[in-house]
Amino acid sequence: MGLLTATGCSVKKFAAKRVGNVFANSGTVYASDNDIELVGSAIPFGLKTIEGLLAEVPKHYALLIAAARGFTQYAYAYVALPAFEAEQSNRRRSQELRKRAKRLYIRGRDYALRALELSHPGFVANLRQDSHSTVANLKAKHVPELYWAAVSWSAAISMDKQDMDLVADLHLIEPMIRRCLTLDDEFENGAIHDFMITFEASRPSAQGGSAEKARRHFEHAMALADGQKIAPLVSLAESVSVSAQDRKQFRALLRQALDFDVDSSPQYRLANLIAQKRARLLMSRIDDLFIGE
Repeated sequence: MGLLTATGCSVKKFAAKRVGNVFANSGTVYASDNDIELVGSAIPFGLKTIEGLLAEVPKHYALLIAAARGFTQYAYAYVALPAFEAEQSNRRRSQELRKRAKRLYIRGRDYALRALELSHPGFVANLRQDSHSTVANLKAKHVPELYWAAVSWSAAISMDKQDMDLVADLHLIEPMIRRCLTLDDEFENGAIHDFMITFEASRPSAQGGSAEKARRHFEHAMALADGQKIAPLVSLAESVSVSAQDRKQFRALLRQALDFDVDSSPQYRLANLIAQKRARLLMSRIDDLFIGE
């Protein structure tokens, strides 16, 4: 009986690994879709399936990365963005969505951190002790988990700046994301540079942030994606143009994003549609974001 049980468990884990490999690579199907809502309805099932598989094979690296990426992207597109949309019409609903987005971002972060713990046991504890020396031990192959950990962690903080325990972790983000830049600045066709646009623009000059640094990251992000990803345009408009109160630049950047033909780059179609949705929301609030003409 013991042998049969052990064999059954082995077969179950083997099957979970095989299915897990399929699910871990399913993101490309969503990436080219042209229906935001259809994808939004499908993603939760996929994420819960991934979590179920991870219960069977908790050290499946590809599944951990898929979970980290999936929860982070879903939180942004289908929870945080609707929260932003509801800010003016239904503040209570907006706050509820922000809290949910925070929880989902943290779930994504935790999966990324689990992936880091696989290769570097004690990573989280060491990160809190000495973040710079801890990330210095990471290699290029660790960029996916490091990137998603940093992005989801930062996003969670942005959703609830009243959570002082979470805000206290903000200083951990910079060494993580800068290590990503050092190891592989071309990751996912400029994704790190896109993140750095907002990161550099939001930091005060006393901490090293600047609009000029943000613009340089914008140029890198656009170049690495051959101008086919429009999220950097929206990021620059929302961060740098608003901060500088440059209404003309803001309008020009968003118009460029909105005029982009999403069908010209099928591999980025869904991401570009989501970026255009945010661009439209920002354009509708131009009079609230800028003083005077």
